Amino acid sequence: MAGYLDHYGAGEERRARTVKIVLFSVLALIVIGGPLTFYFYDWRQEHEVNRFFELLAAKDYTGAYALWGCTAAKPCRGYSQAAFLQDWGPPRDVSHPKITRSRSCGSGVIVTARFGNNQLEHFWVQRDDRTIGFSPFPGCPVRAK
Repeated sequence: MAGYLDHYGAGEERRARTVKIVLFSVLALIVIGGPLTFYFYDWRQEHEVNRFFELLAAKDYTGAYALWGCTAAKPCRGYSQAAFLQDWGPPRDVSHPKITRSRSCGSGVIVTARFGNNQLEHFWVQRDDRTIGFSPFPGCPVRAK
């Protein structure tokens, strides 16, 4: 026969177990999710630069020019398709591209890529529409306080 106080404290044990499970889950989420977020934060912009190199390797210069937000019908101001081909056309070696670094910087990401015969290029990739361009600086400018 069960006594009146046999289940006394059972609710407290259940509540303590639930709190431990919740705290462990939050801690695990922070420990695992934090580094993953840091690692994949600029992934889309890096992927866009890789896509640019794939198009160049396939000699699809029109598609690569379109990644810069430019088309033959609406060329970029100050960077025509002829200038683009001069920079990225057939004599340029774009083999074996490797992204060496990416840095978030305001509204975009500076992606540094090494390709060809140890050529190094800094690309600016906009966060919102992922258009590519040359980075005006190799790193994020220091903000004045």
